[in-house]
Amino acid sequence: MSTDTFTILVVCTGNVCRSPLAHQLLATAVTTRLSPELASAVAVHSAGTEAPVGAAMSAPAAAISVRLGNDPTTHSARQLQVSDIRSADLILVASRRHRKEVAQLVPRATRTMFTIREFARIAQTLDADDIVAPSSVIDLRETVAKVAAHRGYAPVDDAGLDDIVDPIGRSDRTYERMAAELVPSIATVSAVLFR
Repeated sequence: MSTDTFTILVVCTGNVCRSPLAHQLLATAVTTRLSPELASAVAVHSAGTEAPVGAAMSAPAAAISVRLGNDPTTHSARQLQVSDIRSADLILVASRRHRKEVAQLVPRATRTMFTIREFARIAQTLDADDIVAPSSVIDLRETVAKVAAHRGYAPVDDAGLDDIVDPIGRSDRTYERMAAELVPSIATVSAVLFR
């Protein structure tokens, strides 16, 4: 973990649907919500636990990406590495399964790891006074720590609600469901982190 860079790692299975879309949305939020100086100190990466290395985004996910104003043509699937986990200040995973897989590789990662929907759900329990407009990498790390400290304040009746559906090989309707679960959650993550 670099002291002068705040690194966000987004993880799913193949790194061709959920994590690259979240990556693109977060990268856009970094450049539009943060000062140029702070934005230059934030890095967003994505990877898959079973990535077809070098693959493009799936066509339906790419279409959603374009619809949201992103350029999916620059994406190339990456396999998750232990070094990715160790260098991340915040790890956002698509499902509880990914959280377990990442924790098996680097147990201490659980302190700063959340499913995307979990982070958004917990962040909504914070008081406005708990969140500062970030002016440094330290402020971003403090926000992650505050969200982590509130894990018990946002219980969920159905733990499956913390997962984002995997649309790969499924219908366009499933891709739309994936987007409906992912996009608002990433908007909340961005609003809290990059306020």
